[in-house]
Amino acid sequence: MRATRIWAALAVCAGMAACGDTVEQQALYGAGAGLGTALVLDGNPLTGLALGAAGNTLYCQLGAGNCN
Repeated sequence: MRATRIWAALAVCAGMAACGDTVEQQALYGAGAGLGTALVLDGNPLTGLALGAAGNTLYCQLGAGNCN
């Protein structure tokens, strides 16, 4: 169980660190991180995919991480 949480934390950090140069890349990177996190945590993969894509795109577009 502890290893699962560590992998989940790493997946979330990787997703937040990867912005991409275009909106499409931002959505793709976020979707990958969300999907990976959902699979590690036995969550719904489609929900993880959608939330990851939306979350990373918003994060990058709002300039919270100085991605651009």
